[in-house]
Amino acid sequence: MKLSKKTSVLKILQEYPEVNQIFKAYGLGCAKCLAANYEDLETVAKANDLDLNLLLKELNNLIQNN
Repeated sequence: MKLSKKTSVLKILQEYPEVNQIFKAYGLGCAKCLAANYEDLETVAKANDLDLNLLLKELNNLIQNN
């Protein structure tokens, strides 16, 4: 699965728990956050002033290489 800006954080964590290491590297506690139930990657990036394209690239690279 290729992640997009509208991919649910919860869905990502459920299918690819290894991505939590990237979230942690950005200082995000997505795995423990209740907002993960309804937020998508775009929302997380905006709320945390992150580069969405870079985040997507890193997440997709990790998923493809595991």
